[in-house]
Amino acid sequence: MIEVLFQHKSIRKYKPDNISDEILNRILLAGTRASTTGNMQVYSILVNREKKLKEQLWASHFKQNMVLEAPVLMTFCADFNRFNKWCEYRKASPGYDNFLSFFTAAIDALLVAQNVALAAENEGLGICYLGTTTYNAQQIIEQLKLPRFVVPVTAITIGYPDENPPLTDRLPLEGVIHYETYKDYTKEDIDRIYAEKESLQQTLDLLKINKTETLAQIFTDKRYTKKDNIAFSKTLLNVLEKQGFMNNG
Repeated sequence: MIEVLFQHKSIRKYKPDNISDEILNRILLAGTRASTTGNMQVYSILVNREKKLKEQLWASHFKQNMVLEAPVLMTFCADFNRFNKWCEYRKASPGYDNFLSFFTAAIDALLVAQNVALAAENEGLGICYLGTTTYNAQQIIEQLKLPRFVVPVTAITIGYPDENPPLTDRLPLEGVIHYETYKDYTKEDIDRIYAEKESLQQTLDLLKINKTETLAQIFTDKRYTKKDNIAFSKTLLNVLEKQGFMNNG
């Protein structure tokens, strides 16, 4: 399994081959073995294979074609709906209508998603995370008929790869690892940590395409702008309010 970790690639092109129920169930079972807060398992996984619903979700995911091409789309949700009902049916009074509870359930959902991704890759399948899940959370809630106390936090496409892209670069360990306490970065640290990423031919090509001076400007001015971040933040906060997770008084 550890070799799978070192070979991870985001796959955006898939063969039409179906995933057998046996393999799919094994992947899902591996997902449920993920760590979970208090063994509550406050998450749910929506598995989509039907074309009609996937077409709706494709629109919510900014019309990324891999959503349609992959035989399976999974949406991972923070879910206190089931746990709340269990508490109520067992004469207990749940107090999980706050932001901390959402955050707890979101962590559970992401841990499960990573287990599923690793299990899928171990079966020879490819996956790709969809960051668009939280951008259009309200649409996805409606499409998947998610009840109160359920919020989608991420989704992945799963299928047999029809491409073999190169490994994506990663920062050196010194860029992300701190021993004992956090050591803040000097300008010299930043220069050293990002040197390889900034010198890649892919980076140089992106600078030409985007007509920017630095790679950082592509992130701040093109990909993840302040304007968009604020707009999507407001949208997500509204979703959390509607779904019952903002009782923080």
